[in-house]
Formats: sequence, C-alpha cells, structure tokens
Amino acid sequence: MNAVMKRFALTGKVAMVTGASRGLGKAIAIGLADAGADVVVTSRSLEACQEVAREIDARGRRALAVACDIGRWADVDRLVARVQEHFGRCDVLINNAGVVQKMTPLTQTSEEMFDHIYGINTKGPMHLAARVADQMAQHGGGAIVNIVTMGALRPAGHLGLYCSSKAATVALTRSMADEWAPLGIRVNAIAPGPFLTEMLDELEAETPGFIKYSEAVTLLKRAARPDEIVGPVLFLASEASSYVTGQTLSVCGGAL
Repeated sequence: MNAVMKRFALTGKVAMVTGASRGLGKAIAIGLADAGADVVVTSRSLEACQEVAREIDARGRRALAVACDIGRWADVDRLVARVQEHFGRCDVLINNAGVVQKMTPLTQTSEEMFDHIYGINTKGPMHLAARVADQMAQHGGGAIVNIVTMGALRPAGHLGLYCSSKAATVALTRSMADEWAPLGIRVNAIAPGPFLTEMLDELEAETPGFIKYSEAVTLLKRAARPDEIVGPVLFLASEASSYVTGQTLSVCGGAL
C-alpha cells in the first residue's frame, strides 16, 4: 500500500455505523470494512443487521450486529457497553440513523411528531456521540461523522421537523468538535442530497414526483447511488482528513 492509500486506510480500527441495515448506512458499513475496519452494524432490526454483518465477515473483516433504537438512551447505553465488551474500543462513529417525516405543514405538527423526529435525529445521535467520545478519549482519540441532510442547510417547507432536527445536529457537530478537539477527537458532518435509497422511495410513494424534483435541483441532474457516499465518509473517518474538524460537507450533486 502506497503512502497516499495509507492515509485513507482504516486497518486495525473499529467503526460503528448506526442505521446500517439498509440504504446509506449499509453502503457505509461495507465501505468501511473494505477500507480495513472491523464494523459494528446497528439498527432497530437485529436480523437485518446480521445480514449486513455476514457480508462484512465474507470480506475478511470482523462484524458485530447489535439491535438499537437510537431514540432510546437506555438502548444507546447498552450498545456502547456491548461494543466495549466485544471490541474494547471504538475508533470511528458514523451517526447515520435517522427518520424522515411525512410532508406536513408546521401548523399541523403534533407534540408526538416533534418528540419522535427530534428524539431519533438529534437527541439520540448526540447521546451516542457523547458516550463514544468518552471511550475514544481513553484510546487517544477518534473520528465522528454525523450524517445530516442538505435540507439542514437549505430547509424546505412541509419538512420542517426533519430539516430543523438535522440542522440542530449540524450545530451540535460544531459544538462536539470544539469540546472534544483537546481529546484528539475530530467531528464532522455530511449533508447528502438525493440518494437512491429506501428513504427516497418512501418520499416518492407519499409525494409522486419527489425524485424528479430532487434530481432537478442538482447540477448533475441525477440522484446518487448509495455507494457514492462511501468516499466522503472514508475521507472524514480516516487520517486523510487529519486537519479537518467542525465542518459540514455537502454531498448533493451541486444542489447547494
């Protein structure tokens, strides 16, 4: 392996990916394994996580499947304890788990909707990052990447809870980076545009034409394949970005 490739390698590292049973999370988990990492695969569905873990095992890396509802702090605490017990460390955290709302005017927002979306998109990832940061500090540092959305940077109507919950995570990313830099922990965010995942299919089913509209606002005039998120994530997770922290990288085909 030449010097340039070594900067992107994750050999000997343990990476945790939330929401890893499908879509972007699955692509990220497999991509980090291909870069040499052992991977913790977590989402609410243990069976789906185990399927992804088997794909990673087949690539010659170790994988641990753990069921976790990111919106429940007790689940998050158990996840962190399980990873510590199994691997003894976590070097990379990809906070990818999230939920998108049905398109709803703010005037029709309920308290239950608000608490549900913010609990999964903001509160849970914040708590997980804080718990993992405590462990990273004991091993010399690490890298955290929060997956948000381009809507956090350019919010849209009828998706106010989704966009604002992710915008809050952008602000938290900067706060985390500031607080944890002395511990050797870098924290960045990625704001994806339209990707051809189950989440985009769900939005299309609810609002026909959503995919065409999403593609039209990009400069590349297309939605991305899930694997196209791997390069940006790998950059921020590896030593290739050793002087990058507190930033939000848009991966949106030029939509922003």
